[in-house]
Amino acid sequence: MNDLEVRQLRYFVAVAEELHFGRAAGRLGMAQPPLSRTIRDLERQLGVTLFERTTRQVRLTGAGEVLLRDARTALEAVTAAAHRARHAGSASPRLRIALKADIDGGLLPQILDAYSADPAALPPELVLGGFGEQPQALRDGLADVALVLRPVDERGLDSEPLLTEPVLVALAATDPLAARTELCLADLAGRSLPSGAPADSGRMAPPSPGATSPVSNLSEIFSLVETGSVVFFAPASVARQNPRPGIAYRPVSDLPNCTLAVAWPQEARSAAVAAFVRAACVIAVAHRAQAEAHVQSTTA
Repeated sequence: MNDLEVRQLRYFVAVAEELHFGRAAGRLGMAQPPLSRTIRDLERQLGVTLFERTTRQVRLTGAGEVLLRDARTALEAVTAAAHRARHAGSASPRLRIALKADIDGGLLPQILDAYSADPAALPPELVLGGFGEQPQALRDGLADVALVLRPVDERGLDSEPLLTEPVLVALAATDPLAARTELCLADLAGRSLPSGAPADSGRMAPPSPGATSPVSNLSEIFSLVETGSVVFFAPASVARQNPRPGIAYRPVSDLPNCTLAVAWPQEARSAAVAAFVRAACVIAVAHRAQAEAHVQSTTA
């Protein structure tokens, strides 16, 4: 059997995701007949049927489902290899740090200061993205290290926890629930998150893998919260950094804590990545010790 080509895998994934040859052809910017021929040739090459085709629908076979999973991984690896090679060959290499703006537990400035003092440090470059996009940026080779909020898809990644904190719900100050001192998820029934997910689902992240919120800028989110259009689950550090008279932050008894973590690709061998991870862990330990000392002093 000849080796599979990247082009074949890309065509196959498009058809498998669309389950429609016409839509897949449009997505790929090509005519349908050559796409259909490529898929038939791929099935002959592999000796298996990948799609069940009828006049009314296209469905993946068991073999097709297996190939879809592995093809996505292979295409991610090829894309990441190209991005990493370009980055490694840059005349002025940098450490690309993926994060969601303001979702750093207030630790990023201190981490960057500690990191810059390490002999292995490279100039940092912030790669800003939406909620939950950072792990894919690492897998795609668009970033070298990331700050992420768990739970998150950590396929192919290593990580270290930095900070665990409660999650509050941000409500319009005029919302009747704002009169309560504590809520539970059931109280949020009928309200929506910025991702479109129902608030009582308790999802901080987008509702499905690869989905992104139509609004990811915190200023826009808080503006929507103030109007009562949505509610928003905010880590306690974000709530502290964004006091607004039009917003009430309330604890939710059955909403799990969130954990800020530093993540990096499992195959990473960069001294700069290791330096950043060390700095992040040192600052996190110091932050936890400071917080514990503060609690002890206020309860003494």
